[in-house]
Amino acid sequence: MFTGIIESVGFVKNLKQEKENLHITIESNFTSELKIDQSIAHDGVCLTIVNLEGKEYTVTAIKETLDKSNLKYVTVGSEINLERAMILGARLDGHIVQGHVDQTAVCTNIVDENGSWVFSFEYDNAHNNITIEKGSITVNGVSLTVVNSRKNSFSVAIIPYTYEFTNFHAFRIGTVVNLEFDVIGKYVARLLEK
Repeated sequence: MFTGIIESVGFVKNLKQEKENLHITIESNFTSELKIDQSIAHDGVCLTIVNLEGKEYTVTAIKETLDKSNLKYVTVGSEINLERAMILGARLDGHIVQGHVDQTAVCTNIVDENGSWVFSFEYDNAHNNITIEKGSITVNGVSLTVVNSRKNSFSVAIIPYTYEFTNFHAFRIGTVVNLEFDVIGKYVARLLEK
């Protein structure tokens, strides 16, 4: 379980394809505090540490993960938002995030608001995922508030801190991002379907 509050940005140092799996080696500033079997959210995708060496650790993304996330597009040097699992009893500063990416979206617009930014995203509505105005959304693992909610698009406002200390500063129009929709909203929507 995660909160959507990014701890650090890591850098992809190596990629190794093994059959349908992709082993991703990442350098982070908290690698020395990690252990094998720990879960870390990578751009919002919960992955298990399988190897540790010096300042780098390795995780494995299986086909299902690659099919549903933007991890299939990472290259050596890519910046990835990192968050360790939440500690029970600590403050929940973001919202409840599972680390289970629902689908990807494409950045369609970036507006510089003279001190902040508004990023707009469009996603395939075939999965029946929804956003609501002022509801929660996770974009590349970052807990955010939805503005301009539409049937298959939404925007988020980004403060300078988030812009600088996550990979939002690297987004361009056309950037593919991971989305995790609000888990409470997903349960409510499923109940209404029945």
